[in-house]
Amino acid sequence: MGRAEKVVLAYSGGVDTTVCIPYLMNEWGVKDVITLAADLGQGDELEPIRQKALKAGVKESLVADLTEEFIKDYAFPAIQANALYENRYPLSTALARPLIAKALVEAADRYGADAVAHGCTGKGNDQVRFDVAIAALNPNLKVLAPAREWGMGREETIAYGEKTGLEFPVKKSSPYSIDRNLLGRSIEAGPLEDPMTEPLEEVFLMTEAIENTPDAPEYVEIGFTQGLPTHLNGQAVGPVELITQLNAIAGRHGVGRIDMIENRLVGIKSREIYEAPALLVLIDAHRDLESLTLTADVTQYKRGIEETYSRLVYNGLWYSPLKLALDAFIQQTQERVTGIVRVKLFKGNCRVVGRQSDLALYSEALATYSSDDQFDHRAAEGFIYVWGLPTRVWSEKLRG
Repeated sequence: MGRAEKVVLAYSGGVDTTVCIPYLMNEWGVKDVITLAADLGQGDELEPIRQKALKAGVKESLVADLTEEFIKDYAFPAIQANALYENRYPLSTALARPLIAKALVEAADRYGADAVAHGCTGKGNDQVRFDVAIAALNPNLKVLAPAREWGMGREETIAYGEKTGLEFPVKKSSPYSIDRNLLGRSIEAGPLEDPMTEPLEEVFLMTEAIENTPDAPEYVEIGFTQGLPTHLNGQAVGPVELITQLNAIAGRHGVGRIDMIENRLVGIKSREIYEAPALLVLIDAHRDLESLTLTADVTQYKRGIEETYSRLVYNGLWYSPLKLALDAFIQQTQERVTGIVRVKLFKGNCRVVGRQSDLALYSEALATYSSDDQFDHRAAEGFIYVWGLPTRVWSEKLRG
């Protein structure tokens, strides 16, 4: 018995999502499968992917250009939140999932589908991100996940596809599982499953090996307007172009590689390799500008908010009530985060070496140790007495 009449399938053109097409039709009785491939600036030519879905038997094969929306409405808010999961991973892959889910829900509404589907397995985080986001946007839609239920290994999956008339010209695939969009790449599986195995250079695409990077440092000035990156080296640049240019610049210097053991939502640890040159540079620069323009209490309190925010995004709760509430807090803090940050890129490192803002709370006249010092040193003694009074009283009582 079919689980749905018409289904919109998130489609990448890979083996699993391609086999999902006949599987949904033949095993689950779906009458009409519509595929949706998301263009997130990953650089793939999506027309062959669209044609591949049509050859596999779908009636409609859609390509959604989501790159601009991805950067403006998902990546930039995460930069304002200085979002780093477990203080390392800038969520380059995780940020794409709620947007793809939104596109699936919109397509389902447009075509009158009663379900959406994806090719995620039962072991990863993406299944949670898709399922929960879809439920938040339209709780009445069914969510189908064939690869989570069919119990086939890769060879069996290919064999099933060939039995239904699909062709897989290249059967020997890379041992790695790779996801890519404009923000970066995630690489896992194969030899990387051994945490002691150093990643080979073949896994990297966006960042140069240190030995191939320039022998001179490069300085880049990044301009922010209310927490949003808007300028590179004094020139106004659109969101997509800014990320594209900064990816190339930082990647050329080997900046943006992450090798970490990550705690997945499903309860297991996984070894993950990431490349996210622009995103990591922008978060570093943005955090530094905040230190110049926000008060101490806001800066310090926001650190806890950032950790919660990162965890919510990683765990697939982009559309949750708590995430929406944190958005409001973060947006309010960004009103004064306008200025320029100078970063130095050299041999795999990104270091902030300068910052300025018309809204800076830093005062050289108060901070200087020169003769121009305007700080009232005589006020310090009274301040210290009052500040330390609770400790003094406690100590006196302790000693009787």
